[in-house]
Amino acid sequence: MTLPKFTYHPDPLATGAVVKSMKVCDCCGEARGYLYSGSIYAQRDIEWLCPWCIADGSAAKAFKAYYSDDFPLDGAGLNRDVIAEVCQRTPGYQSWQQEVWLDHCGDACEFHGFAEREELEALSGQALQAFLSRHLLKAEIWQDILRTYEKGGNPAVYKFKCRHCGEILYGMDFL
Repeated sequence: MTLPKFTYHPDPLATGAVVKSMKVCDCCGEARGYLYSGSIYAQRDIEWLCPWCIADGSAAKAFKAYYSDDFPLDGAGLNRDVIAEVCQRTPGYQSWQQEVWLDHCGDACEFHGFAEREELEALSGQALQAFLSRHLLKAEIWQDILRTYEKGGNPAVYKFKCRHCGEILYGMDFL
């Protein structure tokens, strides 16, 4: 069975947002072989959602569910349709605190999972300065973080890619 395509989360299997499972989806009542493993913000508890019910918006509609916080994208002034697609029809991602979906070029970015240590060590110039500024970090503190950084650890660094210019951006979260 082919998974649905998500514009803003192109490989939810690789990021761990979707996992293999034969549990039954709380929305469609089917066991389709895959389930969403991320956060679900809804008015009632939901245990299992399949990627198809996320992609077509039926789970968001049935449960008034969101998979990511819309505040950062709304604050960036993005189009409401883009915000709805990211927050109500795209698998979110696990974060220590509240996830922050990044934007660039007037659109939400694609989520590509945890950043690799090597790519973070290679950050330099304007890209590094933008990252440090976004996260209010001094260069010395960043170097300390890099020394002990583990993919998926604390702090967590998330990789995003602009859909328009291809620029890579990083979000960061601490416990």
